[in-house]
Amino acid sequence: MASRKAVLQFTNVHTFPMPAINITPCTTTDLHTLQDIAINSYGDHYLYLWYDGGMWYINRCFSEDALKKELEDENTAFFLIYEQEELVGFLKLNINAEIEGYTAQEALELERIYLVKTASGKGIGREAMTFTKKYAQDLGKKVIWLKAMDSSKSVAFYEQNGFEKCGTYTLNFEAMKEEYRGMYVMKLELA
Repeated sequence: MASRKAVLQFTNVHTFPMPAINITPCTTTDLHTLQDIAINSYGDHYLYLWYDGGMWYINRCFSEDALKKELEDENTAFFLIYEQEELVGFLKLNINAEIEGYTAQEALELERIYLVKTASGKGIGREAMTFTKKYAQDLGKKVIWLKAMDSSKSVAFYEQNGFEKCGTYTLNFEAMKEEYRGMYVMKLELA
């Protein structure tokens, strides 16, 4: 279970209010809210990747059991993203996640930044990136890294936010169409 000290720290230090945007910590009490936004935001953008319309991935990653296990992992931090009062997305950060050239204590992985389609193009993703950078800096991290699909417009978004390609990766999901399995590993070194 996530440590209460960490949750209190997130609540007191890392709630990130902005004009119209609010990014708040997500805990096990928010499990069903997280599950709903995860399925909705994923469904808005990624179902075309799969032979089965995404059901294999949704069942694997967004089932109640899978999300509960991740929410209880002290190395994982989830945040809900609101525009006004409407839930529009979420972040999943892996707090200590090694990448070549950096120890786990020096590196933070941005595993998921998912927004519903209606939230796209409004600067919400940019605000979530600003939040992630500040969060990483507050933890004393030297780098943020992620994996982005090489066929996705998200690569350009990450590059606009200072990330550089530093490697490649191939997904090994049998239900995924082969032409979409390629990914770039990208990193942002923090000053």
